[in-house]
Amino acid sequence: MKLSHYNAAGEASMVDVGGKPETRRTARAHAFVKMSAEVLAALPENPKGDPLAVAKVAGILAAKRTSDLIPMCHSLPLSHVEIETLVEPEGIRVYATAATDAKTGVEMEALVAASVAALTIYDMTKALDKRIEIQDLFLLEKTGGKSGDFRR
Repeated sequence: MKLSHYNAAGEASMVDVGGKPETRRTARAHAFVKMSAEVLAALPENPKGDPLAVAKVAGILAAKRTSDLIPMCHSLPLSHVEIETLVEPEGIRVYATAATDAKTGVEMEALVAASVAALTIYDMTKALDKRIEIQDLFLLEKTGGKSGDFRR
C-alpha cells in the first residue's frame, strides 16, 4: 500500500489535490468523556460556566483551525460544523459533524472538532476529578470523494 503523504523520495509531503474535482464531502466523528456521577451531577453549577456550551464553541473553532494543527491537512472552506453532546450515566458522548464542497475530505476536521470538544469538557471539569478520561475517538462516517462513503 502506498501512503499518499510521501513523495517519490520517501519524504513527507502535502498531497496535490489541484486536479481533483470539488464535491460535497461530510464526516462525523465521535469521542467519549468518561466521568463519575458526581462530576456529571455538578455540571449545572460549574463555576467556569457551562462545559457543554463551551465545548460546542471550542469544537467548531477547532474544526476551522485543523490545517494549522495537522501538518499535511489542506485548509478547507467549511460550510457546516456541528457539535452534539449527550450526557449519559458514565459520561458525555461527543459527536462532531463537518461538511464542505472541496477537493479533499473533512475527516480530520470532524476528528479534531470531537477531540477538542472532549478536551474542553475535561478542562472545565478537571478541578472536580483528575480521573476523567477521554476515550473512543474515531471516525463514524464520511461521504464523498474518490474513496466513496464509509460507515463504521
